[in-house]
Amino acid sequence: MAEAHQAVAFQFTVTPDGIDLQLSREVLKHIYISGVTSWKKRAIRFKNGVLTGVYPASPSSWLIVVIAIMSTMYARIDPSMGMIDRIKTSLSLSEFMTGQTQTVLSAILFATGLWLSFIFLLRYTLKALLSYHSWIFESHGKMSFSTKVWLSLVKLLSGRRPLLYSFQASLPHLPVPNIDDTIRRYLESVRPLLDDEQYKQMEIVANDFKKDPAPKFQKHLKLKSWWATNYVSDWWEEYIYLRGRDPIMVNSNFYTMDLLYVIPTHRQAARAGNVVHAMLQYRRKLERGELTPLRALGIVPMCSFQYKRMFNTTRIPGIETDFVQHLKDRKHLVVYHRGRFFKVWLYYGGRHLSPSELELQFQRILDDKSEPQPGEIKLPSLTAGNRVPWARARLKYFTEGVNQASLEAIETAAFFLTLDDEAHGYDPENIRSIDLYAKSLLHGKCYDRWFDKSFTLIVYKNGKIGVNTEHSWADSPIIGHMWEYVLATDCFHLGYTEEGHCKGDINKSLATPTRLQWDIPKACQEIIEGSYMIAKGIANDVDFHGCLFSEFGKGLIKKCRTSPDGFIQLALQLAHYRDKGEFCLTYESSMTRMFREGRTETVRSCTCESTAFVRAMEDESTTNEQRLVLFKKAADKHQNMYRLAMTGAGIDRHLFCLYIVSKVMGIDSPFLKQVLSEPWRLSTSQTPQQQLNLIDIQKFPKYVGAGGGFGPVADDGYGVSYIIVGENLITFHISSKFSSPETDSFRFGQNIRQAMLDIRALFNLKEKKM
Repeated sequence: MAEAHQAVAFQFTVTPDGIDLQLSREVLKHIYISGVTSWKKRAIRFKNGVLTGVYPASPSSWLIVVIAIMSTMYARIDPSMGMIDRIKTSLSLSEFMTGQTQTVLSAILFATGLWLSFIFLLRYTLKALLSYHSWIFESHGKMSFSTKVWLSLVKLLSGRRPLLYSFQASLPHLPVPNIDDTIRRYLESVRPLLDDEQYKQMEIVANDFKKDPAPKFQKHLKLKSWWATNYVSDWWEEYIYLRGRDPIMVNSNFYTMDLLYVIPTHRQAARAGNVVHAMLQYRRKLERGELTPLRALGIVPMCSFQYKRMFNTTRIPGIETDFVQHLKDRKHLVVYHRGRFFKVWLYYGGRHLSPSELELQFQRILDDKSEPQPGEIKLPSLTAGNRVPWARARLKYFTEGVNQASLEAIETAAFFLTLDDEAHGYDPENIRSIDLYAKSLLHGKCYDRWFDKSFTLIVYKNGKIGVNTEHSWADSPIIGHMWEYVLATDCFHLGYTEEGHCKGDINKSLATPTRLQWDIPKACQEIIEGSYMIAKGIANDVDFHGCLFSEFGKGLIKKCRTSPDGFIQLALQLAHYRDKGEFCLTYESSMTRMFREGRTETVRSCTCESTAFVRAMEDESTTNEQRLVLFKKAADKHQNMYRLAMTGAGIDRHLFCLYIVSKVMGIDSPFLKQVLSEPWRLSTSQTPQQQLNLIDIQKFPKYVGAGGGFGPVADDGYGVSYIIVGENLITFHISSKFSSPETDSFRFGQNIRQAMLDIRALFNLKEKKM
C-alpha cells in the first residue's frame, strides 16, 4: 500500500530514556527531491506568469526603458517633463536617502510607469487590430492591400515566442449582434422550411418581438457584454450543460478515436503506459503555459481559455444544477478494470513515472485477481443515468467513511482510465467494426466509464485506445489538440521495444496500486441498478454507422474551387433529402475562439440556396450546368454564413441569450419560445485535423486519426461528425436512434456516399466539355 510504503520513512520507539526516532535516508531523499521539484515547478510557473503578464513586451524591455531614461537624465534631458521631480518630491525619503539616490529611484519609478503604459498601449492596439475581420470574407488566394497591412501590423505587435495564454488580454470581446440583423437572418434561415402561410405567421411574430420586448432584452445584453468577459459562454455552460437533468452519456459526452490503421503495440499495459506518460507531459506544458497558442493564418490568435480545465476536473452532480470542480497538481489517477477501482500514483521522487513504470503498475492491475465489492461493478453507471438520483445518492451515501474517501479519489484524480476487457478498432474485413468501436467509446457497457470526469481514457485489451469527453468544460477542438500531441508522442518519440513493451528500466520497488474501498448499502445498489437500466436503454437505442469515404477527399474538392466544408454540407443536405424526402433545420458547429472565452456558434446549413440546389439535383430536367451554378451559389452562401458565425454575427447564441434575459425578467416571448423549441433533426460538426502538425501524414499516410463523434440530438434525427483526413479520406460518424422508424444510420451513410459522388460528377462533366 502507498500509505504503508511512505510510513517507513518515519518510525519511533518509546524507551525509558525517551523517544527514539528512526528516519529512513532513502525516503527522506525522495522527500527532499519532491520538495525541490515542487519549488522548481513554482519558479517556472512564476516566470511564465510574468512573461504572459507583460506580453507582448518582455521583462528585458523594462531594463531597456530604465537604461534609456537614466541615460537622458545623465545627459541633463528630462523626458518626463517634470514628472520625475514630482515623484521625488512625493517620496519624502530625504531622511533615508541621498538626493542622488532619490533621483535614481524616481527615474526608475517613472520608467516602470512608462513601460506599463506602453504594454497597455500595445495590448489595446493589438485588440483593436484583432477586431478587424474583413480578411476572413476575402476570396481564397486574394488578399487586399488593407488586409496585407493589417497582417503585418498584427505580426509586428504579436511579439516573439508567445506562450499559451499570452494573447488572452489582447483578444476582443464577443460583440452583441444588432437585433434587426439577427431577426432578418433568422427569418431567412427558416424560409425554406415553411410554407407561405407559416412564413407569414412567423414574420408577424418576429416583427412583434422586434418592436417589443426585444429592445429591453438587448439593453441588458449590451450591459453584460461591457461587464463580462463574454456575454454568451457562462450562460451557455450553465443552461445548456450544467442545468440539464437528463443523462449526459450519449446526450452530451462525445468520443475521439485512435489512429485509424495503426496499433503501435498490442500490449494493453504498455500502450496505457506510453499514452498516460504522454498525457502527463502535455499536462506539464499546459500548467506551465508553455504550449504554443493556436493561430489562424499562423498569425491571428485563438482563445486558450478552455484548456485550463482539461485535467484535474470533474462535473459534480447537484439537485438543480451541476458544477465543474477544477483542482491543481493532482498526482494520481483512478483506474477501472473488471469492476474494481485502483488508485495509481503518477509521481515518484518528484518526477513523473516513466512509461515502463506506468506499464508495470497497469500490468499489476491486469494481473490482480481480486473480486469486486458489493455494488462496485456498476457504480459508474450513476454518472450515466439521470442527474437528480445521482446527486441525491451522492449526498446520502458518499459523504462519509470509505465511500467519501474513494469518491474523492476519483473526483480529484488527474483523469479516469478504463482498462477495457474488450478488443475494438477498425477492421477492413468487418464492416461493422468501426460502428462497434464508436459505440464502445460513446457509452461502453454503461458502467465502465466515469462520465463526469473531464475525460475518460479507454485502453482496450488489443492496444487500441480512445477518449470519452464530458462536454461542459470544453469543445472537441480542445481535447483534439491534446489527443494529437499524445498520439504523436506515443508513436514517434516514446516508442516501444521489439516485444511491444515500453522503453526504459523497470523500478519494481514502486508501491502497488491501491484498491479503493466501498461500503455500498442495498438501497444505494438499487439506485445504481436503476441508473444502469436507464443508461442501458439509451445505449441500446443508439444506431451508429462509421463511413470511411476514400473515393476522393480535400485534394479534389479544392480543385472544384469550393471549400471542403461547404462541399460536404451540401452533400449532407442532398443525402438527407433523399433519406427522408424533406428538408430540416440543420445545425453545424462553428467556433468563436477569435474572441476571448469564445466557444461555439451555429451555422444553419439548410438555406434557400441549398434547397434549390438539392431540388435541381433531383429534377431530371435540370442540366448539369444549371446544377453547377446553383451549387456555387449554395456553397458561397454557406461559406459566408460560416464566416459570419466565426466573427460574432451568428443567430442562435444571440437568440439564446435574449431568451435567458426574458426568463430572468419574467417576460414571456412567444417568438423566443418557438425558436428555442425547434428541433435540430440534422446536427453536424467537423472534427479539426492537424492542429499541431506533429505527424507528417504525407510521409506516414497510415498514421491518420479516425476523428470522433456524438449521439443523436433529436429522437427522429441524425448526428453527423466528419473529419477531413489528408487529401484523400473523409470519415463520417453517423448516429441516430433505433426507436425512430424514420432513421437508419447505415442507410444515411450510403446516401452521403452517393451524394458526394453525384456532386463530384458535376465537375467531371463540366471539365470534359471544356
